[in-house]
Amino acid sequence: MDWKAFLAETEGNINHLAKDIPLTMKGFAQMGGAAKTNGALSEKTKEFIALGIAISTRCDSCIGFHVRSLVRLGATLDELNEALAMASYMGGGPSIAFSAKAREAFEQFSAG
Repeated sequence: MDWKAFLAETEGNINHLAKDIPLTMKGFAQMGGAAKTNGALSEKTKEFIALGIAISTRCDSCIGFHVRSLVRLGATLDELNEALAMASYMGGGPSIAFSAKAREAFEQFSAG
C-alpha cells in the first residue's frame, strides 16, 4: 500500500465530511488536541497507545495517521517494534497482520 497516497485520499474524504458536519469535526479536533497534550504521558507515548488501539480495531486510516505522527515525534524503529510486539501479543493473529501494516507505514513515512 502507498501509505502517503492512502492518507491523502482519506484526508480529502474527511475534509468533505467536515463540510457536512462541521460542529462534530470541530469537537473531535478539540478532543484530539486535549488528549494529545503533553502531561504525565508524552505525546509520543499517547500516540503509541493510539497505534495499539488502531491495530486492535483494524483501522488502516488510524494506523497511518498514528504512525505518521510517531515518525514526526521522532519514534525509533526499535520503539515501534516493541509497541507492535505488545499489540500482537494482546491481539493475536489479526493484530500481527495489522502490526505488519504499521511497520510498512513506518518505513514509508520515515523515508520522507
